[in-house]
Amino acid sequence: MAGAVNRKPVRRFHCRWTGAAFDTQSIIVSRMPRFAANLAYLFTERGLLDRFAAASAAGFTAVELQSPYDHAPSAVKAELARHGLTMLGINTAHGQHASGGSGVAAIPGREQEFAAQFRQALEYVTAIGGCQIHCLAGAVPPEQRPAAERTFIRNLMGAADAARERDITLLIEPLNPRDRPDYFLSRVEQAADIIDQVGRPNVRMQLDFYHAQIVGGDLIRRLEKYFAVVGHVQIAGVPSRGEPDDGEVSYPAIFAVLDRLGYGGWIGCEYRPRARTEDSLAWARPYGVVPRGH
Repeated sequence: MAGAVNRKPVRRFHCRWTGAAFDTQSIIVSRMPRFAANLAYLFTERGLLDRFAAASAAGFTAVELQSPYDHAPSAVKAELARHGLTMLGINTAHGQHASGGSGVAAIPGREQEFAAQFRQALEYVTAIGGCQIHCLAGAVPPEQRPAAERTFIRNLMGAADAARERDITLLIEPLNPRDRPDYFLSRVEQAADIIDQVGRPNVRMQLDFYHAQIVGGDLIRRLEKYFAVVGHVQIAGVPSRGEPDDGEVSYPAIFAVLDRLGYGGWIGCEYRPRARTEDSLAWARPYGVVPRGH
């Protein structure tokens, strides 16, 4: 699946637990793709702080979180350092149930609430050595969508300028309306248009193939078309949201295209295991996710 190292474009990342940047020339390309455990979905048989050890023991070398704010950043950072894990990103807070529990970045009239949520996320991700913040847009009724788009763009512009000073990338993610009714951002094409209007190099798309398959399909062609604005990708089986080897998406084909396009980032495993997480990882063994000591 991978070619010679010297044919790959060098991509620099700052998702690290050591504080140092690295480039893909220092990575064994034959171990691509690289998978990160989403600790909001995997190893949930344990409390959050215990999931870092479990992810490391299962063979993961990177993790991503969603809403870790109930835990002190120092506690999370200690677990990352203890297990030598690369920290990727977190979400802005989900907000109150009145907003659908899916953020407020695109909700008119709640700009100050988003600003507070974003400051919280920026301080937190910086403290734990992460590099990405997923800015949750929120649920918006159809009649408010034109105003919501303007709100979202303004909020992202200001947040991106603040994040750039700390070398943090902002992510926006299209979510399917079956799982997230009325969520403002639902299509890959819409996300790409928003990113173009924001006009900040550190605002990128989080492309979750689970959501993209449900809304539009045609995954490989759309990945190729919008690859230039993709900052992170995630996977899960469709339609179950179970293991990625279950359902209608051929992920080996997706991984091959990501490799051909020169994707040097991580692939977030954001799926719901059918049983114990450790027993759900047979699909990942050929890609190097192997339990420690094996």
